[in-house]
Amino acid sequence: MSLIKSLVTVGGFTMISRVLGFIRDILIATVLGAGPISDAFFVAFRIPNMFRRLVAEGAFSAAFIPLFSRDLEENGKLTALEFASHALGFLTGFLFIFSTLFMIFMPFLMQFLAPGFEVGGPQYDLAVTFSRITFPYLTAMAIVALLGGVLNTFYKFAAMAAAPILLNIILIGCLIFQLFNDAFSAGLLLAWGVAAAGAAQAIFLIIACKREGVWPGFHVPRFTPKIKRLFRLMLPGLIGAGVLQINILVGTIIASLLATGSISYLYYADRVYQLPLSVIGIAIGTALLPLLSRQLRTNEHGPANETMNRAVEVSMLLTLPATAALMVIALPIISVLFEHGQFGAEASLTTAHALIAFSSGLPAYVLTKVYAPGFFAREDTKTPVIIGILAMVVNIALSLLLIDSLAHVGIAVATSLAAWVNALVLLALLLLKGHYTMDKRLGRRLVGSIAATAVMTAGLWAALPYAHRLIYSDDLMVKISGLTLLVIGGGTLYGIGAVLFGAANPAELKSLIRRRKSA
Repeated sequence: MSLIKSLVTVGGFTMISRVLGFIRDILIATVLGAGPISDAFFVAFRIPNMFRRLVAEGAFSAAFIPLFSRDLEENGKLTALEFASHALGFLTGFLFIFSTLFMIFMPFLMQFLAPGFEVGGPQYDLAVTFSRITFPYLTAMAIVALLGGVLNTFYKFAAMAAAPILLNIILIGCLIFQLFNDAFSAGLLLAWGVAAAGAAQAIFLIIACKREGVWPGFHVPRFTPKIKRLFRLMLPGLIGAGVLQINILVGTIIASLLATGSISYLYYADRVYQLPLSVIGIAIGTALLPLLSRQLRTNEHGPANETMNRAVEVSMLLTLPATAALMVIALPIISVLFEHGQFGAEASLTTAHALIAFSSGLPAYVLTKVYAPGFFAREDTKTPVIIGILAMVVNIALSLLLIDSLAHVGIAVATSLAAWVNALVLLALLLLKGHYTMDKRLGRRLVGSIAATAVMTAGLWAALPYAHRLIYSDDLMVKISGLTLLVIGGGTLYGIGAVLFGAANPAELKSLIRRRKSA
């Protein structure tokens, strides 16, 4: 039950963050729409985010958590925190220098990051200015990633999961201010909001660590054998995480060559399918890595395999219906969420097409979050690199192949297919190496989840014509009511189907609720 409890904690806070994120994106769509300013801001926001996922949260977390967990088990809390302190010094120092150089040379670099923007043109200049303001967010997120890794190793998941809420609250505040006071540029306000949110999240994690008594402190870093080991593990992890981020960057670069608004269409679609990915996939991955690391460290291979199976079971129980629903009611979702102000009906339709394509890869994205810790927990950061490079090649090749016929949707299709390549090859290698065995219970539950999803999908298709008048009403509350009815109806159908087909066990759910209440 430890995994389920951790998943509930991380998923709950992530859900709050994503709901606020939707409110933020609705306001961005209302204020900026899908045009040159929004494209410039999304490029500026995506660049530090890409490097954050690449360095701070990607390669670093994958290498740091297993090493920190081992140090904690073998040498105790004080020694482990000393290692964390040196790691914090190296990481923040390097990223501070990196960020400074990037900000200085941003006018030169932007022509490679967004080649579709005319050099020296208004959109290009906006992207450069916004990027310079948002880039310090990267260093702040390095602090958040390390301190979150420390807390997660002690099974304190709440603070790290709650930190992104601050970003959304601050950006929502900036947008509301803009709605009532147009004296400032909305794009400029958002860029400064991103920088402020980074500082706020770092301070929040520092306070959380001090409250839990696990604050490593800022010390002059020393190049100890443990730090050398960390960097050796980070290098292949950096390449592996870089593959995913290169995929994202390639998508942005290619989209900048397409019609104005293409970057924004992909961004809004990405934000919608990121909700189940974050609540399920990232929550599973966050909770799974520390637990697997400790189980394997103490040679509990049987329980580790059980943990992996239950992680797949729970993640697919939640992901399969989300995937089907996002594909069937993509247009109603986009229309209700974003079709306001500067965001029109044509933008809704083109964004919905991208959402359908992205959603087809959702199970693969989530499974990757489950399978990758099977390697990271064994301090094997090399194997996923080869797999990631293969997926990257597939993504780039398909993106270039499909953009002529499918435009921005081709980028989303390529991303999904590459995700399936990544997940399936990870699974195949785990099975071949003997690191993982699928049990019979997982097989039964997966069949039940697929059957329940089919029932829900049929119900949504049948209900769409009846919900049409509500969803496309001129009254916003009526639109929201129509979408809500579809979501609740689909969820109810799936829940009934999941119980009937054996995908979920009500007794286990009651047991979990009782345990949560007693806790």
